[in-house]
Amino acid sequence: MQTEDKKLYADIVIDIAVEKLDKTFQYRIPPAIAGQVEPGSIVEVPFGRSNRIIRGYVMDVGNKAVFEPSKMKEIRCMVKDSSLVEEDLIQLAGWMKKNYGAAMITALKTVFPVKKQIRAKERRFVVRQITQEQAEEKLKFYEQKHQTARYRLLNALMSAEEIPCEFVTGKLNVSMSVVKALEEQGILAVRTDKVYRNPVDGRKASGAEKVLSPSQQAVADAVRRDYEAGIRRTYLIHGVTGSGKTEVYIEIVSDIVNRGRQAIVLIPEIALTYQTVMRFYRRFGDRVSTLHSKLSAGERYDQFERAKRGEIDVMIGPRSALFTPFPNLGLIVIDEEHESSYKSETMPKYHARDVAAFRTRLAGASLILGSATPSVEAYDRAVNGEYRLFELKERVTGGKLPVVYTIDLREELKKGNRSVFSDKLKELILDRIAKKEQIMLFLNRRGYASFVSCRSCGHVMKCPHCDIALSSHQNGRLVCHYCGHEEPGVKKCPKCGSAYIGGMRAGTQQIEQMLSREFSGVRILRMDADTTKEKDGYEKVLYAFANHEADILVGTQMIVKGHDFPNVTLVGILAADMSLYANDYRAGERTFQLLTQAAGRAGRGEKPGEVVIQTYNPEHYSIKAAQRQDYTGFYHEEIGYRKLLSYPPASHMLAILVEARREEDGFTVSEFLSGIIMAGHDDRIQMIGPAKASVTKINDFYRFMIYVKCADYKALTDRKDAMEEALLAYDGKNIRVQFDFDPMNAY
Repeated sequence: MQTEDKKLYADIVIDIAVEKLDKTFQYRIPPAIAGQVEPGSIVEVPFGRSNRIIRGYVMDVGNKAVFEPSKMKEIRCMVKDSSLVEEDLIQLAGWMKKNYGAAMITALKTVFPVKKQIRAKERRFVVRQITQEQAEEKLKFYEQKHQTARYRLLNALMSAEEIPCEFVTGKLNVSMSVVKALEEQGILAVRTDKVYRNPVDGRKASGAEKVLSPSQQAVADAVRRDYEAGIRRTYLIHGVTGSGKTEVYIEIVSDIVNRGRQAIVLIPEIALTYQTVMRFYRRFGDRVSTLHSKLSAGERYDQFERAKRGEIDVMIGPRSALFTPFPNLGLIVIDEEHESSYKSETMPKYHARDVAAFRTRLAGASLILGSATPSVEAYDRAVNGEYRLFELKERVTGGKLPVVYTIDLREELKKGNRSVFSDKLKELILDRIAKKEQIMLFLNRRGYASFVSCRSCGHVMKCPHCDIALSSHQNGRLVCHYCGHEEPGVKKCPKCGSAYIGGMRAGTQQIEQMLSREFSGVRILRMDADTTKEKDGYEKVLYAFANHEADILVGTQMIVKGHDFPNVTLVGILAADMSLYANDYRAGERTFQLLTQAAGRAGRGEKPGEVVIQTYNPEHYSIKAAQRQDYTGFYHEEIGYRKLLSYPPASHMLAILVEARREEDGFTVSEFLSGIIMAGHDDRIQMIGPAKASVTKINDFYRFMIYVKCADYKALTDRKDAMEEALLAYDGKNIRVQFDFDPMNAY
């Protein structure tokens, strides 16, 4: 008999495909399998009044019964023949729960994103079941009896042994009742085939396979040698813009596929999907597919089914494609790994880079990260030997990196130029229009209008405690959203006394209108959230620009991500400072990345390129490094700053968001959690806050923030576990708490 300290009960969630996956059921664990059942196990259990046997997934095990044990049903057996991929994904969900903080059910919903079984699309065929001689006799009979519909159908089946049902009911005008009657007589049969929707239109794919340069081939060969030797590790490919990282990925993926394994390729934006997928389609044909947010539920369902059935080898998509249920995963590639879209904004707030690393360990696969501007975290790991670093320093076209001009907007103001366009940018735009070359104007709107700066001297109002730009609120006060520091708004610059101080406001629509006024007859395309609402919105704008239907493309950060237009020889970056002073410790890194990526769009063909960066702070290290296209110089400056202030990757950071129906409850819970965080007086732990969040109220919930820093990630997860345990006593309808490790965005 089992003793009381044994784990006697299992909390089980039933059938992951059910849409309302929102509760667990407790079952007794039989003595025979007591030592085998653990979180992540797959079991069979009796369910419902009829006690039908159904598959379940173990969330937790323990020795505390939630109701009378004698009335509790018992687990029937462990499922031993379940697919390895399913077990791996459940284990992955458990790891995410532990490392990021979320209910196990929430983690499972993330890992198994197809919550709703969409009825598979089907195609039916009518198939002849009798011989040619028998069919000829039947035809004579139908003709004599004037059974014209049966005659037409069987006559059609004389030349083709099977025909689609839509042809039968359409062209032949034969009803399905006639088909059924002949089926009952054994003359024909109806076959149903599942048709999986493929969102990739390969008809547009064209072009010869590219030959790799010696430096590209060296990277592919090094990864191949490691793979053959049984070495599975993480690689970082740091390649300048235009160095051909995608072609390297394709070569490595091809080698993995030839070994009978599958690959996942993550991309940061839907805007990249079309161009990237077409490159892969040229190599892999119908064996490549894609996932993205604009697919229908049916298309998404079909792609997961195709992956499970082994009908595709390569899945391309954003963060959610990471959970593609490949049975024999061999490689994950994360392109543009520095992008913030790889961090989930909903619970569990995981980062695709770290989840991919754990999934590759489970699958015995390799992980490749690539970027022209790697995240400080990834590059730091490469410098410290955790990742293997490859560098591609030359453009595959042989073209040089563009010439970059940094324009000081303070000087433009002194000259009397109050336009959005500097004199240098106007001069170069006119030159390109005359040469029939193309221009991209990038409006750096990330973090716009929230900080306050002086247009005369460039001074920015910053928090004296956190070195983060203060945010301007509607009540006129300036607030730090890390520590809660507040101070009055300003009418004059405290540094130079100028009245030209305030938030920066501009939008792509206004820029488009200004261009039309300044340059008459110029053809302009705009790419932003408004112009890309439709399913193929991105593709239409990019096609039009590639076909030279416009001289200038104006857009936000979505235009700077990986697009390749050989006729673009000028890129203008308007108001670089907008991201430089977002209320976020990563502001310098994001600015460098955006400026470098934007500059990389110029001169990708045979013609040389030029870039104009307009800024109020040309002395800032991230802008100077972007002008030089000097990543390593930027990294060494930035990592020093992170170490000084204990920001990631020098230390880990946990952001805790407390939301409450009543403001006083939010404050009380925040103070309560602060006590748990600081319990034990661990000198390694630093706490900032509690303070009101940048948006203090959403949907009638008041919001408070606490930030915790510690170099030891486990110390933070231990604090998270303690807080989760303590929060069980609170009403979840009126109090909500979210955990975000190493946050990518300010709250």
